[in-house]
Amino acid sequence: MRVALNSDKVATGRHWLPVSRLLLALTGFLVFLVLSRADVRAAGPWPQVVLSKDGTPVSYEVHGEGEPTLVFVHGWSCDARYWREQVPFFSRDHRVVVLDLAGHGHSGMTRIRYTMAAFGEDVRAVTEAAGGGRVILIGHSMGGSVIAEAARLMPDRVVGLIGVDTLENIEYPMTSEDFRQAIAPLEKDFRTGSRQFVGEMILPATDAALREWILADVAAAPPAVALSAMTEMMNQYISGEAARIFDQIRLPVISVNGDLWPVNYEANRRHMVSYQAIVLKQTDHFLMMSRPEECNRALEQAIRMLAEKAAEGGK
Repeated sequence: MRVALNSDKVATGRHWLPVSRLLLALTGFLVFLVLSRADVRAAGPWPQVVLSKDGTPVSYEVHGEGEPTLVFVHGWSCDARYWREQVPFFSRDHRVVVLDLAGHGHSGMTRIRYTMAAFGEDVRAVTEAAGGGRVILIGHSMGGSVIAEAARLMPDRVVGLIGVDTLENIEYPMTSEDFRQAIAPLEKDFRTGSRQFVGEMILPATDAALREWILADVAAAPPAVALSAMTEMMNQYISGEAARIFDQIRLPVISVNGDLWPVNYEANRRHMVSYQAIVLKQTDHFLMMSRPEECNRALEQAIRMLAEKAAEGGK
């Protein structure tokens, strides 16, 4: 661009434009950029914070509208980001809620014990703050135990539970010695032990970058929180509470699982009012991330099944 110093015009190629017109055009372009950025910001709601029963701040996000409301609960040493492939898909037709359990992500970590019951209170606080009528709780891995506790706290609001690679066998015969052997490497060196522990749950065919991100992310979790949560969850299996809680929750349960571990339908149905599983072949523990399209279709099917059951029962 050449500027004519003795004129109020600007040379652009072969044409001459008044400076005032050029400035007006530039101003309009800048306004467009500002408004465009504002639209982008408005499209993504800010995270919110609510206090759990014990006063711990819990971070959560709400996307979309529509019933039933879907509350997604992450697993051990994970956070709300693990549902990034589900939020845009399901928020087209539903109010979608994702949260960071206490001690995870952006939530508070002042507890001494990270129990499944306390996590259940986190989910209840977020669900009540997010609004909506009928609710389906969706939990990955440890989140399966958490949504069971949350459902016990909200029996009149929750219409069903969906586990994601969890709840394969709520009668799993865990012993204290089994657990001591399993947790020993994590206690000795959490970073190395957690990578090995979680690495066994990821198939070799899974995208290498995703695999490394998951392993690095889990290994960066606060060891005190992770070890406490693991202990509390496994103690439910040692004591039998993992199964007994479903004797109290008279709600249908569906799990969307990979095929790394067998599903014990008979054991689950001894305690659940109804149980079905959708098993995706050749998928690993993080199927909602490694195989999102298939996982979303299966979740969509499970949501529809639970909604129909709720309609039949008048809930």
